[in-house]
Amino acid sequence: MELKNILFFSSIATIFAGICQVHSTYVPYNTTSGFAPDKINVHLVPHSHDDVGWLKTVDQYYAGANNSIRGACVQNVLDSVISALLDDKNRRFIYVEMAFFQRWWRQQSDTLKAKVKHLVNSGQLEFINGGMCMHDEATPHYIDLIDQTTLGHRFILDEFGKTPRVGWQIDPFGHSAVQAYLLGAELGFDSLFFARIDYQDRAKRRDDKTLEVVWRGSVSLGSSSQIFTGIFPIHYEPPDGFTFEINDVSAPIQDDDLLFDYNVEQRVDDFVAAAVAQANLTRTNHIMWTMGTDFRYQYAVSWFRQMDKFIHYVNLDGRVNALYSTPSIYTDAKYAANEKWPLKTGDFFPYADRENAYWTGYFTSRPALKGYVRMLSGYYLAARQLEFFAGRFGSGPSTDALGDALSIAQHHDAVSGTQRQHVAADYAMRLSIGYKEAEKVVSSSLAALTGSRLNSMHTDPVPQFQQCPLLNISYCPPSEANLSDARSLVIIAYNPLGWKREEVIRIPVSSDDLVVLDSNGREIESQILPLSNVSLLTINFHTKAYLGTSASSLARYWLAFSASVPPLGFSTYAVSGAKMSESRSFSSSVYTPDEGNGKTFEVGQGNLQLLYSANEGKLTRYTNRRNSVTSLAEQSYSYYTGYNGTDRVFQASGAYVFRPNNSFSIKPEGQVTSVVIRGPLLDEVHQQLNTWLYQVTRVYKGKEHAEIEFTIGPIPVDDGFGKEIIAQISTGLNTNKTFYTDSNGRDFIKRIRDYRADWDVEVHQPIAGNYYPINLGIYLEDETTEVSVLVDRAVGGSSLVDGQIELMLHRRLLNDDSRGVGEALNEEVCVLDSCKGLMVQGKYYLRIDPRGEGAKWRRKFGQEVYSPLLLAFSEEEGNNWMSSHITTFSAIDHSYSLPDNIALITLQELENGRVLLRLAHLYETGEDKDNSAVTSVELKKLFPEKKVVKVREMSLSGNQERIEMEKKRLKWKVQPPPQFDQEEEAEIPSVRGGAVDPVELVVQLAPMEIRTFIIHFSYDNDDDDDDDDLLLFAS
Repeated sequence: MELKNILFFSSIATIFAGICQVHSTYVPYNTTSGFAPDKINVHLVPHSHDDVGWLKTVDQYYAGANNSIRGACVQNVLDSVISALLDDKNRRFIYVEMAFFQRWWRQQSDTLKAKVKHLVNSGQLEFINGGMCMHDEATPHYIDLIDQTTLGHRFILDEFGKTPRVGWQIDPFGHSAVQAYLLGAELGFDSLFFARIDYQDRAKRRDDKTLEVVWRGSVSLGSSSQIFTGIFPIHYEPPDGFTFEINDVSAPIQDDDLLFDYNVEQRVDDFVAAAVAQANLTRTNHIMWTMGTDFRYQYAVSWFRQMDKFIHYVNLDGRVNALYSTPSIYTDAKYAANEKWPLKTGDFFPYADRENAYWTGYFTSRPALKGYVRMLSGYYLAARQLEFFAGRFGSGPSTDALGDALSIAQHHDAVSGTQRQHVAADYAMRLSIGYKEAEKVVSSSLAALTGSRLNSMHTDPVPQFQQCPLLNISYCPPSEANLSDARSLVIIAYNPLGWKREEVIRIPVSSDDLVVLDSNGREIESQILPLSNVSLLTINFHTKAYLGTSASSLARYWLAFSASVPPLGFSTYAVSGAKMSESRSFSSSVYTPDEGNGKTFEVGQGNLQLLYSANEGKLTRYTNRRNSVTSLAEQSYSYYTGYNGTDRVFQASGAYVFRPNNSFSIKPEGQVTSVVIRGPLLDEVHQQLNTWLYQVTRVYKGKEHAEIEFTIGPIPVDDGFGKEIIAQISTGLNTNKTFYTDSNGRDFIKRIRDYRADWDVEVHQPIAGNYYPINLGIYLEDETTEVSVLVDRAVGGSSLVDGQIELMLHRRLLNDDSRGVGEALNEEVCVLDSCKGLMVQGKYYLRIDPRGEGAKWRRKFGQEVYSPLLLAFSEEEGNNWMSSHITTFSAIDHSYSLPDNIALITLQELENGRVLLRLAHLYETGEDKDNSAVTSVELKKLFPEKKVVKVREMSLSGNQERIEMEKKRLKWKVQPPPQFDQEEEAEIPSVRGGAVDPVELVVQLAPMEIRTFIIHFSYDNDDDDDDDDLLLFAS
């Protein structure tokens, strides 16, 4: 034993003696590398993916609060990164989410701000994407996507004078065609990068070297709006073994030869092997490593120290070349290679990450939040218009808070419904705060615009307007007031669209003895309908839940009346108690059909008539007497039980993933009792299908579509199974597996059941694998007929059977789907200590047309769904309102309205007095025989009371002039598809509107074109300095 110990310690002594003869010195790491033309160039792109809310709220993530959920602090990330960049001028970093950067920026000293601006100007710090958040691509409306991106780009331009040129959508769960052409190329982006595509698609693209493509998202705009697109080989993290957060397990380079585990040669070999492996998946000798992942760089030195070493030692080795880079540098390198790239069309939905895991559940998850976002999106559009008409003030309320809240709500874990419950509540609270501020703007603007017709000596009080954000639950205190002979309810109906609207307005009232007068004091047709017991129960429970007190609702009826509202303007209506000598609102007839009165019953006073079976209460036939369309039509509800798995092997249905177990028809509990309400303006069919599903179908006399309002919930789960509720509309159309769904409310994309254009798909989940996101609508067609369904919020849907449309309306699940949220999608509403499952009320709309004629309704009525009439209420004593106030208003020339195929999607006064204007063509090329044409808008008639002195066409986000953007745009070469011999033959040439004549001021728009302008009006003391105009969005 003693001899063994002597030998052992002798050996140790010998080793240490050898080490002591080596001298450890400072190593000046050389990180100045550029491109090496004859080597693989590995672009190291340092980044941190910072979710603007997910497991924690946006402010908890920023400040590092609530770290029991996750140790993430974005403030630490930015502090640490800036310090590390200042230490070495060769280091680079990209940042994406302006909601976080803006929070950090306003807390910094002028000295540090100057240093950061230097980092930005030198290219060390680059803003990529540049929106307030990294938005979702399935569930937002395109107007929301534009608005949130504009806010972020405005901040970057104002503070740094920069315009982002690369899209970075690395985490959204599938990718839309609108993202490619509208939120990509039309922003002036030269490239777009992301990670998540279907696992089968990725496998094929890796084999074919088609992970990098040129993506043409719009058939109408074609190559004029294409974008170079890179898909990461695995995810948005570095290759295995190269993550270096302070607690990561990857082996660092240990290059101090006085220490054990010296490994420079081994780590260089690892680096080279990983680089060669990735280079075999792409074209050219440039590859990108995304050096970061979620909430990394909280201790940035731990990353940059290792990257410094890798660049230094890998380049000394010489087999490959490593460099600090950004996506912009990488894009330029790919472009310089002069390669022809494969062409991609369509989109990247649906997304699955394994056989039984299609991420199609989130298309519907949290439907109440989705509905709230959509409602406030339309409100924000209208509020900005009114803010401009009345004049924006430097102090006082503004629409900014609502804009900020809506921008954050577009995040890919916000409107998607994939966040934790307390985070969903935080998003909703921010939206509510923003709404209340914008509500003040609307009220004060309407007060200014209604003004007084009397002379300035008359002291007429400024009207006080109230609004009713809880109209969706039939709660509106101002309209429920008791109207005596001396008091009248004044209703202002504002129309944010560019064409005149004829609609039926419905408000809850307390009396059935009313009369309605129009803006000229003439009595108009009106109808009284009873308020259902379901509505009364909904009011009582939800006002207590959301307002904290029991409601004092007096509503017992609905008052419906016909309204005619001018474009970009308002009309005024007065409701008062009917006098004995006056006519009054028509009281609807109410009856319950039964087989004794016939086997069927019919509703509809105008062109549209719906036929129902009296026994089952089912819709059986749809007839339009104007166009002679008659079609079999059935409407029903079913539910899927969610798969009760516990991990990724036994995949559960959850917030992200839709994995149905079984499907069950929702059959009435006993015979369905249908209550039919008839009147001169509309008919209704009320049906209580079970204790948690109530439906009202409305047919308006002057319309040719059916409106279906559903109230679903609380969904029962006491049987141990979560449920996903669907509506089905069945027709006799022979659709050959084909249907069409919209892309973020813009283009309609052809879908074929169990088919993908880019690969031979194996659909392991035939229901979930054929679901697609729907924001505007879905339609079917055969040789003679087309059936369209429009929605009031984002939902998931499909056509799983020929001739049938399916929409998922609500979900309540009991298991987490193992995708990180760590919480079941089991929404509840609580009053004191009593909680029950979430109730959701929403609408969808059905119309059947001859083939080729449905687009007119989808496009025009779709705008009306997105931008409903904005209602404001006031009271008057006596009947002098109509004579003492301005009762009708239109901001545009009285002889003019926008063409039916053009929408005004932004009209906003900026802080510097300029006006941001966006006009959108609503139709695709070939979509409609009349409306798919180049169309003109006359700016002089759009602004008849103002003198336009300059019109500057801008990029979509308004951060650069369009002409300059086009000059800088990279022109990518495309490898034509196999069926084409010539590249030119791969597309129909796109059409664009021409330049705006500075005298005539006429704007042309081609199909699917959106044009953005900064309008300069002539104001007193207006300084028309072009240098000042460059910073369009002064803080």
